[in-house]
Amino acid sequence: MPRSVNSVASRQRRKAVLKQAKGYFGRRKNVFTVAKNAVDKGLTYAYRDRRNKKREFRALWIARINAAARLEGMTYSTLIHGLQAKDIQLDRKALADLATNHPEAFKAVVQQVKG
Repeated sequence: MPRSVNSVASRQRRKAVLKQAKGYFGRRKNVFTVAKNAVDKGLTYAYRDRRNKKREFRALWIARINAAARLEGMTYSTLIHGLQAKDIQLDRKALADLATNHPEAFKAVVQQVKG
């Protein structure tokens, strides 16, 4: 008896992988075995970098806050410590936004911490 192969499901699976590889360069976009490896690696990077993105943004916010705080004659660490001591509930994302887009509001926050 001949072997039964579910070619419908196999083709569907391959089409799904090739659809994910759309836009890749060279054989990565149209040869299944190469595309499968490229898609797997791409998904691995996507998973990893969803976590790394959070770290990178936090580092960016801290750099922006530090730069703005130093313009006001204060360091980042003393500013954050002062905010905690005064019980001001502003996270780093909001502080960085104030520092870049609303410097007068950031200056008011720094004055509260100083005074």
